[in-house]
Amino acid sequence: MSDEIRIEKPSAKLYKGKRKLYCIPLLYSEKEAQSEYLGMISQYWDQVGGHLSKMEKAGKVNMIYHEAIYSAGDDGMSELEKLNEESYKLVKSKCEEGADLQSLEDKDLFYEFMDWRRCMIIQLNSEKVFSKVLEFYRDASKRRYEHIAKRIDETLEEGETGMLIMNEEDRSIIQFPQDIEIFIVHPPALADIQHWIREQLKIGKET
Repeated sequence: MSDEIRIEKPSAKLYKGKRKLYCIPLLYSEKEAQSEYLGMISQYWDQVGGHLSKMEKAGKVNMIYHEAIYSAGDDGMSELEKLNEESYKLVKSKCEEGADLQSLEDKDLFYEFMDWRRCMIIQLNSEKVFSKVLEFYRDASKRRYEHIAKRIDETLEEGETGMLIMNEEDRSIIQFPQDIEIFIVHPPALADIQHWIREQLKIGKET
């Protein structure tokens, strides 16, 4: 796996000519969520934009990859607009600056992965059934991660910079090509959101 670099102001000279990937944890702005959470989500995406502006001293974003998007260009933007308003606004702004939205997912494989993930959430009484579901889920996950790594490797040219917006847990498992420098975008608001979620779960258990 390529080394992950958590850095806010990368040296442009150090990474000149290398392939770079700015990785942004995907957080959703669900309309029915509490107003406090929605406020933190909005702040999070604002901070992401600020961090990206500083990071781009090492390379302007050329290619954009987004979880759950299996079309490129305008079709991909239409998919993204329905998926998540906040990440859509960020991607749209980068495309207006000259970046290209690429297809990241294989549609059939992504749906297979999501269906097995839903099955994992269901409480199953049979140990045998659970073992089978787990086996199929792991297989679909492995093939999906390999496909994502391959798509980025095939479309990100030498010296170019990509931006990957994806669930952090899934992204951390992917084996990216060794020659791609990985930058993790972790603005302060992310820790605040994670703390808030933990507190809400604690309150839920106590009630």
